[in-house]
Amino acid sequence: MPDRSLAHEAFELARRTLDAFASDPENARRVDRVARALAERLTMGGKLLACGNGGSAAQASHLCEELTGRFRDDRPPIAAMACNDAGHITCTANDYGFGAIFERWITALAGPGDAVVLLSTSGNSENIVRAARAARQRGAMVVGLLGRGGGEAAPLCDEWWDVHGETADRVQEVHTVIIHALIEGIEGSLRA
Repeated sequence: MPDRSLAHEAFELARRTLDAFASDPENARRVDRVARALAERLTMGGKLLACGNGGSAAQASHLCEELTGRFRDDRPPIAAMACNDAGHITCTANDYGFGAIFERWITALAGPGDAVVLLSTSGNSENIVRAARAARQRGAMVVGLLGRGGGEAAPLCDEWWDVHGETADRVQEVHTVIIHALIEGIEGSLRA
């Protein structure tokens, strides 16, 4: 029997990926800066929209449910919506193509006081890139949780993180840590 199981290897790789990300102090500074900026927009009546594909769609939902529900402590709900309604996605994909699913949502709902959070392990998904362009055109703040260099989406973001994971799952694990840190920062800024 080998000394190291597959699970042990997975835990070790996840730890190394997070350690590498956390070792850059700019990543934490960016969380603080973005959380304050998001809280300011939310305080002024803005909303947060989040987009992602596959596992990143689930993370967009997780971010938004923690804001509209609660993270740790009771507080008023925060205006946030994950752009992953099946009716909208299937209608838009059928009529305009899958590349338009987030773009049309953002065009319909985002404005200058809002923020759009994009989650992508590559930053190259057409629908994410088009969402970023639409958010910029609408005057919304664009925040990217990205990987593999940030892809085409990176230069379209006001703030973004590039998680250097060997695989999409390792990138998404760090994205989850960023999401939780952002939520904690938003709540802290709203309490201040």
